[in-house]
Amino acid sequence: MTLHRPHRPPGDPAAVHDPAAVHGHADGPVPAHGPVLPYGPHATGEPVTGRTVGSALPVRHQVRFVPGVLDPGNPALARVGGPPGRRLVVVEARVHELYGHHLHRYLAARGVEYETLVLLAHEQVKTMDSVFRVADRMDSFGTSRRGEPVIAIGGGALTDAVGLACSLYRRSTPFVRVPTTLIGLVDTGAGAGAGVGHGRHRNRLGTYRPAVDTLLDPAFLATLDRRHLGNGLAEILKVALIKDRHLFELLERHGRDLLDERFQGSPRAGAQVLTRAVRGMLRELQPNARDHQPERLTDYGHSFSPTVELRALPELLHGEAVCVDMALTTVVAQRRGLLGTEQAERILRLMRRLGLPVWHPLIEPVTLAEALADTVRRRDGRQRLPLPAGIGSGVFVDDLTGRELACAAWWLRDRSTATPAGEEYPETEGCEVRA
Repeated sequence: MTLHRPHRPPGDPAAVHDPAAVHGHADGPVPAHGPVLPYGPHATGEPVTGRTVGSALPVRHQVRFVPGVLDPGNPALARVGGPPGRRLVVVEARVHELYGHHLHRYLAARGVEYETLVLLAHEQVKTMDSVFRVADRMDSFGTSRRGEPVIAIGGGALTDAVGLACSLYRRSTPFVRVPTTLIGLVDTGAGAGAGVGHGRHRNRLGTYRPAVDTLLDPAFLATLDRRHLGNGLAEILKVALIKDRHLFELLERHGRDLLDERFQGSPRAGAQVLTRAVRGMLRELQPNARDHQPERLTDYGHSFSPTVELRALPELLHGEAVCVDMALTTVVAQRRGLLGTEQAERILRLMRRLGLPVWHPLIEPVTLAEALADTVRRRDGRQRLPLPAGIGSGVFVDDLTGRELACAAWWLRDRSTATPAGEEYPETEGCEVRA
C-alpha cells in the first residue's frame, strides 16, 4: 500500500503543528523539507515535540567519629565499601611522614591490596594539577567504578582534590575521607562539596559529590601544630556564633586549654566541642547539600575571606581569613544594633584568646568592595550576608554599604594590637564609633 501525502509548502501551519509528522504516522502531514526543527537553518517555528526530564539524585553519606582508625584491630576503614580488597590510598606528605608506618601496618593486617600516592597538599597547590595526578594514579591502579573506594587521608586541601578527582573519574567513583586536621574534622569533613582553586579564586572549580564515608579520629590532632589547631578553631567559632550559644560558652571556658593540649588533655570538653561543631554543620548542610538555597548560615565568615585569603597567600590560613571576616562582620552587626557592645567585645576577646587574627591590611575598602561583588555573583545577584544577631543566632542582610564596611574596617585597624592606629580611610570621615 502506498501512502500519498499532500505537498506542504514551507511555512504551512498544517506542516508545523502536527507532532505525528515527526513520528511518521500515516495520518500526519510531513513538510516538504522534513520535520520541523527548533534550531538550525530549517527552523520554521516552535519545536514540534519536547519533554522536560526530571530525576532525583539523592545525597547520602556518613560522617562518624572512629577513634583509633589506624589501629589494626579496628575494621572500620578497611570495610568501607565492602569487604577488604584493593584500595588506592592518597596521603598528604606530612601525614605519611608521621603516620605512614601505622597506615602500612594497618592495611597489611587487614589484608588489603593497596598502593599509596603521597601528595603535597595546601591551598597553593590545591589545583587541577593535583586532581589530574590523582586521576592518573587511579588509572594506573585500575580502580574499579564502584567496588574500590579511594581512601583520602589528610587535610581539607587533599580531601578536596581527591573528592573532585573521584567525582570526575568515570563520572563518579566512591571515596572515603579520613581528615587529619581540625578544620578537616569540623568543616571540610561535614560537607558534600569538593573544589580546587582556579585563577585568583578559591574553590572556583568543583562538584557536589560527597564521600561515601568520613571517619573522624581526633587522635590525629596530637601532632597538629598550634597554628593549624587555631585554624580549625575559627571554623568551630563560626558555628558557635551563628548557631550555638552553648558551643560559644564552651570555647570561652575550654578553648584555650584545648588549644594548648591539642584536644588530648580534656576528653569530655574536647568531645563536646567537636560533636557540637560537627552536628551544627551537618544540620545546616543536610537540607541544602547541593547549595540550591543560597542563604546558608554556615557561609558566615565566608563573604570577604575567599578574596582576602587568596590575595594574602601564604600569609593567612583559611580559618585565619575566616576569623578576620567574622571580626569585621561582628563590628558591622554591633553598629547595626544586632549585637550589644559587650557581646561584640566578648567575641573579639575570644578570637584573640584562641590566637586568631582580627584584622589584616587587606581589610580595606577597595578589597572589601571587590570581595563583596564576587560574593554577590556567587549568591545569585544578592548579598545574602549572614550576620550574628546575638551570640548563637544569625540573620541575612542585603543592604550592606561600602561606607559601613569602611567604618568597620577602620575601627578594627584602629584597635588592632598588631597594627598602630593610622589615618582614617577617606570613606570613614565622620564615622560614628559605637563599638
